[in-house]
Amino acid sequence: MNPERQSPMDLAGLTGDPDTSGPNAARMYDYYLGGSANFAVDRAAAEEQLSVLPSVATTARANRAFLGRVVRMCLDMGINQFLDLGSGVPTVGNVHEIAHQIDPTARIAYVDREPIAVAHARRLLRNESRVSVTQADLTDTRSVLTAPGVAELLDFTRPVAVLAISVLHFVRDEQDPAAVLATYRDACVRGSVLALSHTTSENLAPAAVDRGLAIYQRTSTPVIPRPIVEAPALLTGYDVLAPGPAIVTEWRPDTEPGASEPAANTWAVVGILP
Repeated sequence: MNPERQSPMDLAGLTGDPDTSGPNAARMYDYYLGGSANFAVDRAAAEEQLSVLPSVATTARANRAFLGRVVRMCLDMGINQFLDLGSGVPTVGNVHEIAHQIDPTARIAYVDREPIAVAHARRLLRNESRVSVTQADLTDTRSVLTAPGVAELLDFTRPVAVLAISVLHFVRDEQDPAAVLATYRDACVRGSVLALSHTTSENLAPAAVDRGLAIYQRTSTPVIPRPIVEAPALLTGYDVLAPGPAIVTEWRPDTEPGASEPAANTWAVVGILP
């Protein structure tokens, strides 16, 4: 990554005094994708993470590719409403960009808790009438589902695709991620989709994992890796679509993964409400 190539982040519309004294996981992820919604402290932490686990950048790109495949699959199924939880900043290849190329009437509700990411997203999307950006914690399900940007944009009497891409590993065990997802499930009708991807420490060197997790401990959202065997519990009530839980690069890939690419340390799974 090359921090010098990052363009300045536009924070117009941000209220209060944002804390930029330490790295932020959402802004680090944006940096992995080559975005501009990050600061020097985020880039430094991201580069440190890459020195420990080079697959992090590959995984970020793999997650973005998985997101694209899911959005196109949903549109093929006739689902053109998306609730994107923990959406971060809408950089290249995000939901509305993919969806509107296929269906200009698609509606996308972005939700993120990080104020700087939200302010930047609102600035970028201020002219998008079918896209909203809500600042909320995805675990506060009532606040998310009743927010004007969600409740007034999405029609929950029709199928909705709920997206939780690379975000549940920031939800602590005591917050019960399965129960959080169940609330969103219960708000949706038959034919709705849940798609998620999640960091795992499987097949990685334990020492590297420990060092990588320590870096995220310096952020407000430490990472909690979970094994792929926990995927079915997160999709209770859904019919899991083929190929089932799989490493993110192996979930219905458009092309064969490059042999030189480091293995993605993330699994993915998609389900549909019967």
